[in-house]
Amino acid sequence: MLASSVPATPANPAAAPTAAARKQALQDQVLAQLRGQRLAGVALTMGLGKTLVGLRDMARQPAGQPLLVAAPTRTILDAWPQEARKFGLAHLLDRVTFTTYRSLGKALAAGAFHKLYLDECHALTAAHAPGLQAHVARHGHILGLTGTPPAQAGSEKGRLVAAYYPIVVDYTTDEAVLAGLLNDYRLVVHRLPLRAVRDFTYTTQAGQTYTTSERESYQYWTGRLARAEADGPEPLPVETLRILRMRALMAYPTKGHYMHYLARQQTEKVLLFTCTQQQAEQQSPHTYHAGNPDSARNLALFNAGQIPCLACVQQLSEGVSLLDLRVGIIWHAFGNERKAAQRIGRLLRLNPEEMATVHVLAYQDTVDDHWVAQALAAFDPTKISYVEAASEGLEALGLPVIG
Repeated sequence: MLASSVPATPANPAAAPTAAARKQALQDQVLAQLRGQRLAGVALTMGLGKTLVGLRDMARQPAGQPLLVAAPTRTILDAWPQEARKFGLAHLLDRVTFTTYRSLGKALAAGAFHKLYLDECHALTAAHAPGLQAHVARHGHILGLTGTPPAQAGSEKGRLVAAYYPIVVDYTTDEAVLAGLLNDYRLVVHRLPLRAVRDFTYTTQAGQTYTTSERESYQYWTGRLARAEADGPEPLPVETLRILRMRALMAYPTKGHYMHYLARQQTEKVLLFTCTQQQAEQQSPHTYHAGNPDSARNLALFNAGQIPCLACVQQLSEGVSLLDLRVGIIWHAFGNERKAAQRIGRLLRLNPEEMATVHVLAYQDTVDDHWVAQALAAFDPTKISYVEAASEGLEALGLPVIG
């Protein structure tokens, strides 16, 4: 943690350093912490310049030594030369090799690198361990960069962190907000009741079609899961039933109706995080997902403020930047802190004095409540509020009658 030494915003605005100056001061302190560390990891929340930290660290490596940068996708890798040129560090690129995580093992086997830079290092898996181990055995250096380190030290990813890029700096979203490095935010959880009306139709893998209610469907899957957990007469294993219940919750239409209503109420442009391509297409005529060839064009229009609403599936790819985004709506929280942090991080690129709002949808009295609590566990609880949707008069809002 570096919060105590990052310049806070003075009471006199005229004396306040710029956000850029405060970010540079933070990066200076991060680099000081890294000095002398052969294996290290840095956890900086989105928007604080992880890539620039990596580039500035490169600049102080021994001259002529080969360097390797690895990341999950080409989009993320492309940001490194862009940032290098932007900040006058393009001369470093002559000795840098870039590779995706898919080809990391092959790249490490093909040459001896002085230092390995792992962008979004939380995405590495145990399959990468042999290559990392061989690099370390050759006395190679590693710097891992992430905005969302693994929450569980004993998990597969947590063990990788401890072995190859132990976190030496962990700077959270709320620390950055308090220091005036990022804009403030608020999280609003909308708790929606499951519909009791029998108008939910679904088709099984065998092609059979059933009509039931959202409430009955949830009770059905919860009952089967309870039997399996109690070693009762249930043909499917517990993990399979948990997945099937999660898929059922994600497919219920109530959140879709509510998301559509909520998006229409916004006066700022809004980013929608849906679960499937079909849901995205239903929410907005402008979408960003793997199945849409117009995704890049839609993103550019959204950034330029020419379209008010963009619907994406799950989350935007890491490395994609959004401008002047103040409102986001999340269909499903997944109970995953990393995914929640990435989504919310999309709305923390404003001026520090501005405010972003993230709406999270959840079904009342279901496992959704638990998932949302897990997803938001790393955020300041004073910035989280809850809305009981039943008290909002859904009928008057033109939504389907609930219950």
